[in-house]
Amino acid sequence: MKALKKLMDKARPAFEPGGKLHAFRSVYDGFDTFLFTPRETSRSGVHIHDSMDSKRTMIIVIVALLPCLLFGMYNCGYQHWLACGATEFPFWEMFLYGLAAILPAIVVSYFVGLGIEFCVAQWRGEEIQEGFLVTGILIPMICPVETPLWMIAVATAFSVIFVKEVFGGTGYNIFNVALVTRSFLFFSYPAKMSGDSVFISHDSILGLGGMAPDGFTGATPLGQIATSGAQNAAEAAASLQGVNGQAIDLWQMFLGLIPGSFAETSTLCILIGAALLLATGIASWRIILSVFAGGAVMSLIAHWCATPTYPASFLSVGEQLCLGGFAFAAVFMAPDPVTSCRTNTGKYIYGFLVGAVAIIIRTYNNG
Repeated sequence: MKALKKLMDKARPAFEPGGKLHAFRSVYDGFDTFLFTPRETSRSGVHIHDSMDSKRTMIIVIVALLPCLLFGMYNCGYQHWLACGATEFPFWEMFLYGLAAILPAIVVSYFVGLGIEFCVAQWRGEEIQEGFLVTGILIPMICPVETPLWMIAVATAFSVIFVKEVFGGTGYNIFNVALVTRSFLFFSYPAKMSGDSVFISHDSILGLGGMAPDGFTGATPLGQIATSGAQNAAEAAASLQGVNGQAIDLWQMFLGLIPGSFAETSTLCILIGAALLLATGIASWRIILSVFAGGAVMSLIAHWCATPTYPASFLSVGEQLCLGGFAFAAVFMAPDPVTSCRTNTGKYIYGFLVGAVAIIIRTYNNG
């Protein structure tokens, strides 16, 4: 790293005012601040000197996301193997299959998002901010594995430009960029974001895996129960089946061995990430706890008032909290420091409403 630091310092004069490459100063600053501690820090006035800058904050969030991402790679391969009717499940082949499936989406997300941010920073004459480091990996994690790359590119460009940059860039957006990207995809291309054929990869990738049978479908548990016509809780539970046709229990839901968006199915891995975010003080425990509390209370109310008109109302509290990316949103979306509340009281109210509204929408929307 010292050699790289010397190389960067040697190249710096060319990017300073009057240098031949001054027009690309923001690009240089972006790489320099990403790789090393900023050279300029305040030395006077009332300041708290702390090594926890925005870059380190983003890196810790990415580390917290890694358990979900790594498990998502395994689960992607596992669901594909089930779809192909396999009887043997080689761990590393399934993991590499998932890696090959998600890597292009991550590359596209970062290439488009960072490309736009570099261009905007250059145009404004500002430094590159690190905000997209987390957003860029969140976007493919919350999309179905079968999402076309061009859709991810279009949705990412839309969100970065109209949700983030028009408001001033990192720290000024009024909506969560990754969440808006997912919403844009859902409302613009609903057939690719929901249904029973988008959450499981059907084809062989780089010689890994096989070919799922023609017409194979693999709906998520929430998708299954929405169309089940269940008349009671027992029928609702019986309608929840895995890709192989076997019943799904709460333990499998908690582990995440179910169809769903790429990296948001495992509540266990999400809680591991939550522990890191809470231990480092990056996420607010008040918001996370309140989201789960709001979801649990609303799930109980829906269960007590369950009706066959809305089959999802028969789901138990545990099933509601473990399905549909609820836990992922509670830990990695709701506590977003830019778009969430500032006061402690506001955090409780905000989190509770997020959890309650999420359960209301998923339970009473059969579409």
